[in-house]
This record gives sequence, structure tokens and C-alpha cells, in this order.
Amino acid sequence: MEFLDWEPVYELILDDLGYPREGDERARDVMAAYARPFDTDRVDCTGKRVAVVGAAPSLPSEVDAVADADVVFTASTATDVVRNAGYEVDLMVTDLDKNPETARRRTQNGTPVAAHAHGDNIPAIREWLPRFDAAHVLATTQAAPVENVANYGGFTDGDRAAFLADAFGAAELQFVGWEFDDPSVDAEKARKLRWAERLLYLLERRRDDRFAILDGRRESIDPLVP
Repeated sequence: MEFLDWEPVYELILDDLGYPREGDERARDVMAAYARPFDTDRVDCTGKRVAVVGAAPSLPSEVDAVADADVVFTASTATDVVRNAGYEVDLMVTDLDKNPETARRRTQNGTPVAAHAHGDNIPAIREWLPRFDAAHVLATTQAAPVENVANYGGFTDGDRAAFLADAFGAAELQFVGWEFDDPSVDAEKARKLRWAERLLYLLERRRDDRFAILDGRRESIDPLVP
């Protein structure tokens, strides 16, 4: 997704959640100091079925569904669940807020991690990025991209994983471990889940697709911009 297409949606998110754009830009610039070029051919999904794995409480009971996918992209702590179940993870997507040690180990082992910069994770970027192997880090931002820090669209780790899979050519997206109505989250996280739902609906329409995870929900989702 080109930034010119993403920017109007991004501005709606900032307005709704009250986040300052300047904070995201500062975090992006901090990330840029550690970022290196990343060869996206390493996570090429052309013609493949990609499991986009969320970190909902239901994941342990659903995790075996990833066996049906060609490629597995995981959001944050879903990485640990998938790996503990014996499955490989092709790309971990994280904003470093829950299991940065997992992300560090993965880069040190030579496996890709999409590390994200946003307004309130600058301390985590400064703490963890120097400990990562930069050769295996795909640095991302939700603000305007700069050299070595990309923006493929998406806001939460989960929906950002879906946008990444789309950008890298996925033929099919399979959603595992997702709960938009997760009762265990706080009010702010619940609002972010609403945005994740809206963004997946946007991505679905851009792909001329139908995501099973949105069945029975589309009529109540704000369609955002085309």
C-alpha cells in the first residue's frame, strides 16, 4: 500500500485515538538510526497462502490451522505460541511491547522480524534495536517512510502482518487466532481492535477478496476510504 493511499486512513486513526503524528515521526527517526536495508525477497509470498496469526486467547486451540499455510506471519506473542506448537514462523511482526526477547533471538538466529516504530515505543526501540541483528530486521513505521524504514499499511501488529503479506504478493490470507471482541483487553486495546477490523475490511476490498474472519460483521464496519 502506497503511503499516499495510507495517509488519509492514518490521519483518521490519529484523530480517533488522539495520538500525535509527531510522536510517530520521532519514533521512526530513532528506528532509522538502527535500520539497515532489508531484502524483501526473503519474505516473498507470491502465489502463496499466508497464515496471518493473531495473539488472541483462542490461538492455542486454533494453532494447528497454520499447517495449511505455505507461509506464516505472526503478531507479537503469537510467535511463541506457533513455535511452541512445532511450526515455523517466516516473519514475526512486533512493536516490541510484549516479547522483544523473542524478536531479538530470532534476528540473532538469522530469521526476519518486522520491528515497528510508533509514538510511545521509543524507549523500547533504543533498548532493543541495538541488540538485534540489523541484517534481519525489516523496520516499519505508520508515518511517512524514510530510507530503510518502510510503511506497507496497517496499525496493530496483527493487521499490519496482513498488509505485509499483501504487499509481498500473497495469493490468499488465512486468519488464525483472531478475536475482535476479546473481553480480556482494556478499553484502549478494544478501540485498536476496532481499527484492526476496519483495516482488514479495507484490505479485503482492495484485494477484491472475502476474508472469512469478517463474515457476519461487514454490515457494521465503517468502510473508511476506498
